[in-house]
Amino acid sequence: MSGTASIALSLISHTNAGKTTLARTLLGRDVGVVRDAQHVTQEAAAYPLVETPEGDALVLWDTPGFGDSARLARRLAQQGNPVGWFLSQVWDRFRDRAFYLSQQAVRNVREQADAVLYLVNASEAPEDAGYLAPEMAVLDWIGKPVIVLLNQTGRPRPRDEEQADEARWRSALGSHPTIREVTTLDAFARCWVQEIALFDLVRDALPDARRAPFGRLADAWQARRLAQFDEAMAALAAPIAYAACDREPLPDAGVGGALRGIGRSLGIGRDDAEDGKARASRAMAARLDDALRASTDRLIALHGLDGSAKGEVLARLAAGVSLDAPVDERKAAMMGGVVSGALTGLAADLAAGGFTFGAGMLTGAVLGALGGAGIARGLNLARGKSGAALRWEDAFLSGLVASALLRYLAVAHYGRGRGDWTETEYPPFWPPIVAEAVERRRDALAGLWSRREPACDADEITQGLTGLLAAAARDVLDRLYPGALAAGSGPAPARPPAAPVRA
Repeated sequence: MSGTASIALSLISHTNAGKTTLARTLLGRDVGVVRDAQHVTQEAAAYPLVETPEGDALVLWDTPGFGDSARLARRLAQQGNPVGWFLSQVWDRFRDRAFYLSQQAVRNVREQADAVLYLVNASEAPEDAGYLAPEMAVLDWIGKPVIVLLNQTGRPRPRDEEQADEARWRSALGSHPTIREVTTLDAFARCWVQEIALFDLVRDALPDARRAPFGRLADAWQARRLAQFDEAMAALAAPIAYAACDREPLPDAGVGGALRGIGRSLGIGRDDAEDGKARASRAMAARLDDALRASTDRLIALHGLDGSAKGEVLARLAAGVSLDAPVDERKAAMMGGVVSGALTGLAADLAAGGFTFGAGMLTGAVLGALGGAGIARGLNLARGKSGAALRWEDAFLSGLVASALLRYLAVAHYGRGRGDWTETEYPPFWPPIVAEAVERRRDALAGLWSRREPACDADEITQGLTGLLAAAARDVLDRLYPGALAAGSGPAPARPPAAPVRA
């Protein structure tokens, strides 16, 4: 087809800066070799990143890192004379294999790349990176447009901190005609919306003749990520919707129960009914915990990651978390408490994150129910024709929505190059942003929970909750990465609503 193109992006950097790790994250699969050592990648390798129905293709090149950058810059400057050619093509090949591979990588980039993604280790100060000046000379020799990526930035940070780092590196790199922009894209903690913003920068850096096919490729990439987003929202909504409809019948106390109640008021006898309620609450807690864990496993797989959520309820209780005890701040920030041990972790997250869903009520009461010390006040009594039953309170369900958004952020920021999914602390600036997004939808959530009567349709609630979660998640992402969701060469193709996902 006329007008189609194969466009190549080349990852280059000083050795051991994380190129292959970033390649794994962008590709969503394991490629190359990742090891904390120099010159692990020996040869340049090309990997297909995305294709369009029109026949366009975007290829990502992973290349050997630069070692002795100053000597490399000098050698490249000698390419035009016979002695330089001999040293580069003959002498270095046999006497200094790593140096030879660096030169081959640079030639490959010069011949193959339409644009260069140059990684720098942002964990060090620019003034301490002695390789920058000679590597800028290498980039000038290559002569292709360059986007500088700040890698190894640590866990996600507020946007103003990232911008300060970008400005610092932009100043240190100085004025080079090949460098078009400096941006943050950490292989361990990037989010997909940052990829879309990066594609926007690359498109602007390309020659006019290459922008149309690259725009189609960027649209295809964005459509893929948005479809992934839709599926993630449905996966998050399903267990909450089914929890909204969940009921646990309680035994009828009858006349004997009334008499026992009189006896208890006089301090005589034991409360068998309360034991029944405790057993019922534990059964509901176990179902919810299983459903949230399965939902998280689905979320992990959707994002091209390996690993699974793991339960830690009993471990947390054994570690000393007790009824009405203050919640340890570090434990409150652990994703393990959100995705498994749903009730324990939710209560902790609400208390630590400043949510307004009755956290004080939940913290002690839910822990008490899980520990067998009493019925959770996150549950209430629902009376119907068939007798009394327990169900989750509206406030508790709304808390699950906030918890689901935090869980989504954690998974969406977990790069595949980091290895198998593990539950880690999330940044403290996330919970307040999530709380605001959910609070703005308080009335909409109340409307959803009101649909539980007279008959609860979990699929209907899933559909409504999926849209609500998607809108809230977009708000949160836009707060974290202003303007990134609006990046791209045009509107993404319309997609049908995601089908409900059963817990």
